[in-house]
Amino acid sequence: MTKRFFILLISVTVSLFAFSQAGTGVYQFLDLPVSSRLAALGSINVSLHDDDINFAFQNPALLTSETNNMIGLNMASYLADIKFGSAVYGRNYGNKNYFAIGIQYIDYGTFQEATDLNVLTGQTFTAKDMALYLMYARPLTNRITVGATLKPINSVYETYTSYGVALDAGVSYNDSANLFSAGLVLKNMGTQLKGYYSEEGQQHLEPLPFDIQLGVSKKFQHAPLRFSLTLDNLQHWDLGYESTNQPTDNVTNTPVTNKIGFVDMAFRHTIIAAEFIPSKNFYLSMAYNDRRQQEMSMSGFKSSAGFSFGGGIKLYKFHVGFGMTQFQVGNYSYQFSISTSLNEFRL
Repeated sequence: MTKRFFILLISVTVSLFAFSQAGTGVYQFLDLPVSSRLAALGSINVSLHDDDINFAFQNPALLTSETNNMIGLNMASYLADIKFGSAVYGRNYGNKNYFAIGIQYIDYGTFQEATDLNVLTGQTFTAKDMALYLMYARPLTNRITVGATLKPINSVYETYTSYGVALDAGVSYNDSANLFSAGLVLKNMGTQLKGYYSEEGQQHLEPLPFDIQLGVSKKFQHAPLRFSLTLDNLQHWDLGYESTNQPTDNVTNTPVTNKIGFVDMAFRHTIIAAEFIPSKNFYLSMAYNDRRQQEMSMSGFKSSAGFSFGGGIKLYKFHVGFGMTQFQVGNYSYQFSISTSLNEFRL
């Protein structure tokens, strides 16, 4: 009876969000990479089973016994002096109850207030987004773990405020003997509770960036290499959009849109990542995000958009990481992370 109820709940939930358009909705900051390692792995990875607590932001089922008493701090420079980051702490109770609490934020900075005639008023205002992560995971078998995250969300743009709530549900499969792991996540299921403004006395509510993500990771038995394949936006096949940069038909005066073929569209759902991990204390990562590369490509301009790189090393009792990726053509975003286990400091 419990299994039937769980399957019914998942089916109903997916049906409510399955036709949402990828890349639309509010609270888009939830899609930003929360750590330097995730940035280097293409911004998304729901399968990598490791002792890195930051992966729980992506898939709560990746919490393990090793994330107990672990803390992670992450910060990044975005575009035009915008900053974003996260913090997380894990705590386990018993052998099968894994908890973590985290926060993700983006700070757009301080702005000069002006009238509609561009006259400065002398006042300033800020714009910020923030989400609280309440995470829980529990192993069902030696290989399968399930988890969920509750995310209250707050957004403030000058005098415009919005509140929302989201839920992530994930499952992780880990076959340590064969160095293989997999993960499935339903992300950002939820709604706005309060919109930024009202229309005719009614709150204007927008959809959240719902996403279904599936991934696998495999490490070689006799080589320090691990590869990951991640599929995202599985709830929505067509990731195409009408670009304002498209040429116009001289006869009909309408934009000429390029047709995206089946293979091209399939690759836009795919992120391929590789890691060089000679030891637990050092790693180098790189990834290719085809959708990012396709959408950020410009005629006559060479760009490494879609590619991301990073690395990490353990210094004393701290794991330090660095990642770099492009969210705008020609501009890299740099991300820094530091994490440690508080157990390391026990006497």
